[in-house]
Amino acid sequence: MKLSKSEEKLMELIWSNQTIFMKDILESHPDPKPAASTVATLLKRMQEKGYVAYNVYGNSRQYYPLVEKPDYFIGKFKTIIKDFFSDSPLKFASFFTKQADLSTKELEEIKELVEREIKRRKE
Repeated sequence: MKLSKSEEKLMELIWSNQTIFMKDILESHPDPKPAASTVATLLKRMQEKGYVAYNVYGNSRQYYPLVEKPDYFIGKFKTIIKDFFSDSPLKFASFFTKQADLSTKELEEIKELVEREIKRRKE
C-alpha cells in the first residue's frame, strides 16, 4: 500500500528524526501549521498501512518508522518501472541515460558502477 503525498512528507520528517512526538511534528511545520487532528489522521492511516508505530509516554505518542526510507524508495522505484516502463529496467535505463541530461563524466561513472556490479555477480 502506498503513501499519499501528505503522508510521504510526514514520513520524511519521521525518517529524518527516527522518533518524533506529535508536538515536534507540528512545530516543524511552517506557518500556517496543519491542525493537530489532520496530522493525527495521517499518522493513524500510516499506522494502519504499516509504515509507523508509536510508544506511549504519559499522554504523548512517540512515532517511529516501521519501514526504512531505502526500502520505501525501492518499492516506489519498482512501481515506476512497472507502470511507466512496461516492467523493463532496460527501458528505464535507456530513458534515464537519454533524458537526464547527464554529463559524459556522469555516464562514465554509471558505466563503471554497472561494470563493477557485473563483475561482483560473476564471482
